[in-house]
Amino acid sequence: MSVAFRRDSDEEHKEPRFELPLPPGPNLVTERGYELIKARTEELEAAVLAAASEEQRAELQRDLRYWRARLATARVAPVPKGDSVAFGTRVILEQEGRVRHFTIVGHDEADPASGLIAFASPLARALMGAEAGEDITAPGSPQSVRVISIDRP
Repeated sequence: MSVAFRRDSDEEHKEPRFELPLPPGPNLVTERGYELIKARTEELEAAVLAAASEEQRAELQRDLRYWRARLATARVAPVPKGDSVAFGTRVILEQEGRVRHFTIVGHDEADPASGLIAFASPLARALMGAEAGEDITAPGSPQSVRVISIDRP
C-alpha cells in the first residue's frame, strides 16, 4: 500500500486548538463583573472534574485557563466620581432621535445587546470624559451623539 493512502491516526488531521486570546490592556472590572468571572471559573472547574472524555476535558481546561487568567488579573475599578462619563457609569444617549442606554464595563462583562459595552470599545472611548448635554462624534456614524445623562452605580 502506498504511503499516500495510509493514515496513522485521526489526531493528525484535526484543526489545532489555540488558547483563547486575552484582551490587551488592563483587566478592569466592575464588582458585578468580578463576581461573574469568579462564578464562571468555579463552574468550569466543576465541569472539568465531571468531563466524560479526554477531548471534552481538554476543551474545558483551555477555557478554564482563560478564566483563571482573567480572575487573577482582574482589577475592580473604583466607583466613578464627578460628572463625566467614566468606567462603570450608565450613560443615556440620543442619536438620530433615538434614546439608548449604555453601561461601560469590562471586556468579559460586555454584552452590547443588553446595553453593556466594553470600556475599550470605540463608542466607550469616544464617550470617556464627556458630560451631560455634550455632543460627541460617534465612531462610524456621520451624526453626533448627545449625552443626555450620566448615572453612577
